[in-house]
Amino acid sequence: MKLLRLILIAFFIASPAFAATHAGNYNWSFDLSAHKAGEEASLWIPYPVSDANQQISQISWQGDYDEAAVYTDRVFGAPMLYVHWPKEAKQRKISLSFHAERNEQINRDFAKTEGAFDKRDYALYLAPTSLGPITGEVKKLADEITAGKSGILEKARAIYDWTVDNTYRDPQTRGCGFGDVTSLLRRPGGKCADISSIYVALARAAGVPSREVLGIRSGKTDHQDVSTWQHCWVEFYLPGYGWVPVDPADVRKAMLKQQLTLDDPKVAELRESFWGRVDPYRIRLSEGRDLQLNPPQQGPAINYLMYPFAQIGGVTLDWLDPTTFKYSIVWKE
Repeated sequence: MKLLRLILIAFFIASPAFAATHAGNYNWSFDLSAHKAGEEASLWIPYPVSDANQQISQISWQGDYDEAAVYTDRVFGAPMLYVHWPKEAKQRKISLSFHAERNEQINRDFAKTEGAFDKRDYALYLAPTSLGPITGEVKKLADEITAGKSGILEKARAIYDWTVDNTYRDPQTRGCGFGDVTSLLRRPGGKCADISSIYVALARAAGVPSREVLGIRSGKTDHQDVSTWQHCWVEFYLPGYGWVPVDPADVRKAMLKQQLTLDDPKVAELRESFWGRVDPYRIRLSEGRDLQLNPPQQGPAINYLMYPFAQIGGVTLDWLDPTTFKYSIVWKE
């Protein structure tokens, strides 16, 4: 039965007429009891919602909190489950579970003529972020990459190819990386948030509306610990068509794992595979950089909400280390 399932999945992926799906349950567990006592504790968990590419259902949470509710931020509408414990709390525990079904997303049936669009409608996706400038060296490089290209699609593809060609996956990077584009252009090695941030900054500098999609991967076998499986990919907006997914970071990850060089025919296949397509082994959690959470966190804006975020007495926990933060995310088929 398992062999038949793998054969069917391979067939669906290979055929443009079908899109594969993948489904299972996520169980997120948090225990902040061991952190400093006698202080208020706040936890913000990225909260998945259904969209055209994924169905989220059977959502439930339980714990010993005094408040737990779903909010969104004001700019991007990023959903989050906010949890609060008072100073006198003896324990701080909560678990969140939900069922997720994700489609393989394929967006490649582009029209020959692009539609018109008003950049003011997509100003949010053409703007710089604190770590992603779109002027100076970034703008100069974007202009070089897209020289002679006309239209959004050609520019988006040129930046995609440049990103695949000129970045690399650095396994020593903590978490998914921070996406500091200025530093990355000097040393273009990192993980998915780094590589995606390079793409987005260059695309925006070239006038291509784009955004990082912040999510987490699903397991491929039953009962897998996916606590550190967060993943970030990219979408650009093609006028008259809609949002198009691309994932140069997964191309570079596969190259590292398979020890492939750019001239290997397999890389050409990977390059095409992640252009206008992402696999179903992931779910979308949120979008947006430089976030003010809701209710607001203490201190500066946070880089992104892909990992859970917590503060004890206003002090931020290390969200890149689930062992000291004390959380786990488990996938079950």
